[in-house]
Amino acid sequence: MEQLKAIFFDMDGTIIDTEKDGHRIAFNQAFAQYGINAEWDISKYHQLLQIAGGKERMKFYFQHEGKKYLPEGTSLVDLVQNLHLLKTELFISLIENGKLPLRPGIKRIMKEANEKNILVGICTTSNEKAVKVIINSLLGDIKIDLVLAGDIVSHKKPDPEIYLLALQKTNLSANEVVVVEDSENGVIAAKNAGLTVFVTVNEYTRDENLSLADAVVTSLGDNLEKTQVLAGNLNLKNTQKVNISHLMALLNPMLA
Repeated sequence: MEQLKAIFFDMDGTIIDTEKDGHRIAFNQAFAQYGINAEWDISKYHQLLQIAGGKERMKFYFQHEGKKYLPEGTSLVDLVQNLHLLKTELFISLIENGKLPLRPGIKRIMKEANEKNILVGICTTSNEKAVKVIINSLLGDIKIDLVLAGDIVSHKKPDPEIYLLALQKTNLSANEVVVVEDSENGVIAAKNAGLTVFVTVNEYTRDENLSLADAVVTSLGDNLEKTQVLAGNLNLKNTQKVNISHLMALLNPMLA
């Protein structure tokens, strides 16, 4: 019987709902400070989220429809690098000012994992500095055993590289881990690493193709927001919240 030994969490949209009111706002503020007359509205940012990684997202945008906003004679590589550094500082300010709270149930389930000696890992394409600020500001009382962030891997999600690296660093087998993700790219990455995937959707990812996921819910749930099961054989009974036992049951259906 497989035993749950680790939970690997994605960051953006999973641990903290960063996209719409975090990264998007910071990108737009960075553009404005550089005198670039581009603004990503909610719909446009949703489209760009199909490209993993902030630098990659900007590069794609400025090579295509945003090409008209590039200052003449500017190196795209240098511009993207400088914009991303500024955007990261602006994003960190949003976190430090309390503008971006944790998603429902995240801290609760991480604490439960700590109590049961289940490893807690974070596997994300987010900038490492921003990830550290989120951990220190919002998860300071949680034991985080593994953080893989930013450019630590050459290929970003949906490539499985980051999850394969996490398995290597924890010396665990795929059948001992559950991944908590929020997006189609994340699901594909985890499944291609042979992992079991639990999805908590958000406004941007609810309508994505999440059919490969083992279970899909609206959130992990807390006293103010009850979990709704969208897909998968997940028996919450009367709890209306996801807990460690539900993740264990994904590995071992007989525990459900």
